[in-house]
Amino acid sequence: MSNIPGLHVLGEANFSDHGANRLGASALMQGLADGYFVIPYTLGNYLTTQFGKKVDANHPAFEQALKETKAHVQRLIDIKGTRPVDSFHRELGLIIWDYCGMARSAEGLTEAIGKIQKLRKEFWSDLKLIGGADGINMELERAGRVADFLEFGELMCLDALTRDESCGGHFRTEHQTPDGEALRNDEQYSFVSAWKYEGEGNTSTLVKEPLVYEQVKPSTRSYK
Repeated sequence: MSNIPGLHVLGEANFSDHGANRLGASALMQGLADGYFVIPYTLGNYLTTQFGKKVDANHPAFEQALKETKAHVQRLIDIKGTRPVDSFHRELGLIIWDYCGMARSAEGLTEAIGKIQKLRKEFWSDLKLIGGADGINMELERAGRVADFLEFGELMCLDALTRDESCGGHFRTEHQTPDGEALRNDEQYSFVSAWKYEGEGNTSTLVKEPLVYEQVKPSTRSYK
């Protein structure tokens, strides 16, 4: 459990301070192991301590969250544009694939951020949704997810642009040895970080926590 009661951290995120350094089978297997074996016991044990407790639906935070959610849903419904949500999803995916894959560059990431910002602007002005907010509406659900993906995709590119080094699965083409290995910069980038959300369309704030190694020395991990 994290330092927020009831919020559990499982899968790849609960392992260690490894940043962008885990790929493929090792990360996948950890997610599967936690999903099959850890989550049932972890959440089961926690939920047994919650019997008899009820959420107060009259709490100001509950009312505020409900108000904001209804406004967000209505905003999506009211766009009444011409472009289906899946087309935005596909275009965003291609941008991330082309510019924020395993090999990235400052030029490409800067271009990707601009493309995502433009795509998000079009999303909020030309999205076409079928159906309304009452009942089950899978198109509306997808639209809400894609709205989040647009924010998250831009943040991924911003994070990759900010880390001006190559490290593990984060390979900046400007930073490599003559034989093509990742070129680290531990003096400037030996920290674990998180981005503070500052609202839709606003630049998030980078929060850093230095990493201090007393027994081991960080070294290059090659994926070649």
